[in-house]
Amino acid sequence: MVAAAFVVAAALLVDRLVGDPQSRYHPVALLGRFIGWWGVPARYPRSLQRAAGVAGAFLTAALFAAPFALVQVAAPLWVYLIIAPFLLKATLAWRALEEHTAAVVRALKEGGIDAGRASAGMMVSRDTAHLDQEHILSAAYESMTENLVDSIVSPLLYFGLFGLVGAAVFRAVNTMDAMLGYRDERLRLGWFPARADDIANFIPARLTGLVLLAYFAAKGRFTPAIEVLRRDAKNRPGFNGGIPMAVIAGGVGIRFEKPGVYTIGNPERTLEEAGAGIVSAVRAAVILVAILEIATVFLLWFMSYT
Repeated sequence: MVAAAFVVAAALLVDRLVGDPQSRYHPVALLGRFIGWWGVPARYPRSLQRAAGVAGAFLTAALFAAPFALVQVAAPLWVYLIIAPFLLKATLAWRALEEHTAAVVRALKEGGIDAGRASAGMMVSRDTAHLDQEHILSAAYESMTENLVDSIVSPLLYFGLFGLVGAAVFRAVNTMDAMLGYRDERLRLGWFPARADDIANFIPARLTGLVLLAYFAAKGRFTPAIEVLRRDAKNRPGFNGGIPMAVIAGGVGIRFEKPGVYTIGNPERTLEEAGAGIVSAVRAAVILVAILEIATVFLLWFMSYT
């Protein structure tokens, strides 16, 4: 149990120091190529696409998790303590979220509106060609706050529950959803990964919301945070992503808006003014979740010896 606490802390440290190296041999890059190979709807008759999606999802999760399981089950403790932080880090992306958001902010400042639109277009799936500055920043910060759950909190939680295998299976499911979970020709093939991702993120999203509410309570912003959560969390499609977005929007005092789709929060400040506050809230949530997980591990360890 104590080893798990060390791995959580070490994985987050590795993430902050190294980030996500751009390599075609990164585990998630290899995962993406495999999903890209089988996840082509045209490969299957329409009547078999749902079944193919289910089979592909289980096969992908099993193959991706296999080396994680080998280290978790068979590695000596000293080997596990060396390798496990890097494997867990491969399933999460904290620094990368900040870097991608910062790239959009920097592009706007240095290159103007067209550069900002191009940079935001690399981060989100929406059409950015006609967005103004506030909506460009909204797209970037929305991505950061929404992905706080599936890029950081969920892998940490599933590691705490099921070890490296849990984090790996979650990362496989989430990546399949990101690549196949769209309402286009991939709808039938990606239906199962999309539903599995929704279920997997259900508890982590609500845990994240509670942690963020505690953070904003400490900053004297609990009331606006919970008011926006109650009013706007369901504005965003899906039942997970709107939770961290709404709490942060209310707590920081900004408005997220995807034109024609949803609006979350009240514009007490512009996103340019509030950017540092959004980043701080995300960082605080990650650190608080990690502390809670480590404290729980030590509590269980202590109880096992009493």
